[in-house]
Amino acid sequence: MSTHRRRRRTASPRDRETSAGQIPQLPWRQPRNSYKPMEILSTDQVEAIHTASLRILEKLGIELISGEARDLFRAAGADVDEATQIVRIDRALVEATIMSAPSTFTLTSRNPDKRLVFGGDHTAFGLVAGPPSVHDCINGRRSGNLTDYENFIRLAHHFNAIHIIGNQVCAPVELPANNRHLDTYDANLTLSDLCFHATAIGPGRAIDAIEMTAISRGISVEQMADDPGVTTIISVNSPRRFDDAMADGLIAMSRHGQAVAVTPFTLMGAMTPVTLAAGLAQQNAEALFGIMLTQLARPGAPVFYGAYTSNVDMRSGAPAFGTPENAKANIASGQLARRYGLPYRASPTNASNTADAQSAYETEMALWACTLGHANLQYHAAGWLEGGLCASFEKLVLDVEMIQHMISFLEPIVVDEAELGFSAMEEVPAGGHFFGSSHTMERYETAFYQPIVSDWQNYENWEIAGAQDATQRATGIWQQALKEYQQPELDVAAREGLDAYMAHRKEEIGTGEP
Repeated sequence: MSTHRRRRRTASPRDRETSAGQIPQLPWRQPRNSYKPMEILSTDQVEAIHTASLRILEKLGIELISGEARDLFRAAGADVDEATQIVRIDRALVEATIMSAPSTFTLTSRNPDKRLVFGGDHTAFGLVAGPPSVHDCINGRRSGNLTDYENFIRLAHHFNAIHIIGNQVCAPVELPANNRHLDTYDANLTLSDLCFHATAIGPGRAIDAIEMTAISRGISVEQMADDPGVTTIISVNSPRRFDDAMADGLIAMSRHGQAVAVTPFTLMGAMTPVTLAAGLAQQNAEALFGIMLTQLARPGAPVFYGAYTSNVDMRSGAPAFGTPENAKANIASGQLARRYGLPYRASPTNASNTADAQSAYETEMALWACTLGHANLQYHAAGWLEGGLCASFEKLVLDVEMIQHMISFLEPIVVDEAELGFSAMEEVPAGGHFFGSSHTMERYETAFYQPIVSDWQNYENWEIAGAQDATQRATGIWQQALKEYQQPELDVAAREGLDAYMAHRKEEIGTGEP
């Protein structure tokens, strides 16, 4: 057996990127979903939702608080009521305007080898974004801070299953609220080499992300307009309200050629009617409205069709995620995105308050739905807890395990002479075993997925090893990952440029500049 173990085959994309004693990982690559997307709506049902959403835009309209955005719609021919700030749009104008949105686009980080493609059968998994709180099983629950923020970025860089950084994985509340985004952008750009989501609450924060990313790449902002590297999430204040900060941030991003994910936050029973059909129709109307605004700002600007439809707990009013309704909405929203030929963003989230079985099965339910619905960007895929109020170190590790499972599942089955293994069957007699066959020895290290968290020992050996459950094992894994982390190199000129830009902007912001 030992002589067989020295036989090695040529490395392939399926090989793990790991050294002795290190956390086993799949290599960094952007997965592709070659399976046919699941369709739970008929063609007639998709068209009925589409028609209902156009009716919403024509008859009810959207409240648009931004004066600049209203001017863009008015110039395009929309009916704008300045007294109420309601914008109503003819269906022909909707369909004509969104036609300029691209079906596929790329985002380029400061490492061109980690360029991401969005659209078609490409998918990417993103870090949690936005929680005010942080938790781990050693230090407990606490307010977000820069140290934890930086450690989350290190983990996102270290774990190959995470492809893109979300908008502020946690809020560093010890820093001034008006300029803390500069410190988080700096952490994104120096502690990792991944693309990231900007904060687009108003144009200033969005432009800062664009400027700093351009500096890190050694290119101009004008060059980045043709080769975007930053994206953002633009939320709609459902029902049917687009605030000025979001609209103005969207306009700034689109005018600079950067990607926007227009994402209505539609919770059935609270922010939409209680039925899934109504929730999808309202989501679609609000999404189309925001997608139109990106194209009015800059025809051809990259944009995602974003979906975040779920339900509330009708007993408490609390948001619920990873529910059957949420899963169906994720799949149906993919059909709507494909109906318009747009890249699709969704999220595999949960409502659990701790990294437990509930957090795993709700996330897994939503993860499958996002994948079956062919989401191109799976946002909040790693580290989300408490319905988005807490970023968890243990949950991040559990999520990386689930994402790696999904990436491996997305690898197509190879069927050729070697994989059919007839020679191995010839070698092994009836009633024998394949453990020592040459076919097995050539493949034993890479034949099957090797887990990060799962423990496949029998009960006795598991007990001897400390009888840890998955969450306890995850605690040790994120600590080990931080020890294994290696900071990516950054050009000296880029580092100096970032320092100078941050100092200048903090001084401007301190004097009241935007």
